[in-house]
Amino acid sequence: MATSNLVRKPAQPPAPSARPARRKFDLREKPQLWLVPTVFVVVVLAWEYGVQLLGVDEYVLPLPSSVVESLWQQLGDDQFWGHFWVTTQEALLGFVIGVGAALVLGTFISQIKIVEATLMPYIVAFQTVPKVALAPLFVVWFGFGLTSKVVMAAVISFFPMLVNVIEGLRAADADKIQMLTVFGASKAQIFRMVRLPSALPFIFAGLDIGIVFAILGAVVGEFIGAKEGLGYLLLQTNYNFDIAGMFAVLVVLSLMGLVAHFVIRLLQKRLAFWAEDTKVIGA
Repeated sequence: MATSNLVRKPAQPPAPSARPARRKFDLREKPQLWLVPTVFVVVVLAWEYGVQLLGVDEYVLPLPSSVVESLWQQLGDDQFWGHFWVTTQEALLGFVIGVGAALVLGTFISQIKIVEATLMPYIVAFQTVPKVALAPLFVVWFGFGLTSKVVMAAVISFFPMLVNVIEGLRAADADKIQMLTVFGASKAQIFRMVRLPSALPFIFAGLDIGIVFAILGAVVGEFIGAKEGLGYLLLQTNYNFDIAGMFAVLVVLSLMGLVAHFVIRLLQKRLAFWAEDTKVIGA
């Protein structure tokens, strides 16, 4: 019987798929995605039914449903949006001024020893003064208009930014600086290639704190003397014993801070992604 001369070819491995298999989403990898809304729902339900069961008066602690109703009414009022825009404008202008001054002064202090020795005692002394106590003075000096609130927001957001800028520029790798110096790099080149990148995580930490403090400073300035703004609206609801309205304004202020925080974090992920987990001052 004749045998076949055909040679069997080895089995070929299956061709790889053109598209990689999608990784299944697992909530266990990011438990905060379900923990955060769960905690919120539990707290709101406990608040809603706890107030009713305990018989707490509305002027002491309103129901969450009353707060939502008041918030909805305010969002439909053009005057509310006028107050919102005023506070937003005060906070942003103060934040830009405070951050800009902190960046310039912090750079000089961290790079020039004589500037540090001369100015740091005054900065530390001024930092110990409660910033809220300065609000009446700013109203006297700059009036009841926009300027006093912008100055208050700038002052209260200045110091967190200043401290982080100084520490960030000082945290640069000494070996890298020495290597660049040996190769003849100028101070400006060393600052751009080593000091500034190492300071970026610190700077973003200062921005994160500073924007929240700027909102706080604007509202505090409106408490002392103003005719518009969310701080003024808080006082008005307080005088009218509209506690649900007060909570509604507080919710809006909280959302403003959250949005600002997430914007800063998004910028940090884009501009300082290599040091996202770095522990920095005020983070």
